[in-house]
Amino acid sequence: MFDVGFSELVLIAVVALVVIGPERLPKVARTLGALVGRMRNHVATVKGEVEREMQLEDLKKLQQEIHTQQIHSLEIQQSALTVQAKADEKVAKRVTRSSKRTKPIP
Repeated sequence: MFDVGFSELVLIAVVALVVIGPERLPKVARTLGALVGRMRNHVATVKGEVEREMQLEDLKKLQQEIHTQQIHSLEIQQSALTVQAKADEKVAKRVTRSSKRTKPIP
């Protein structure tokens, strides 16, 4: 998050020791540590919620794509069945015509 090196931390500690004093510095450090811990916890919680929402959105998109593909597949199957039915009708008509044209053998 912040790019703070060891020398910067030492400088902050010395300034805090001078400003706050040696008696109150441990209590302030504990309080500051607790606040930083809470902040990290809240950030982690929000980050997890955002990631879950993104995953949920991705799953919804995937579900919609699958649904669209299934509908498209059903439309193709229906078209194929319609074409097959028409072809079967033509064959049946041809068979009927050819059977009417042929005369029975006496």
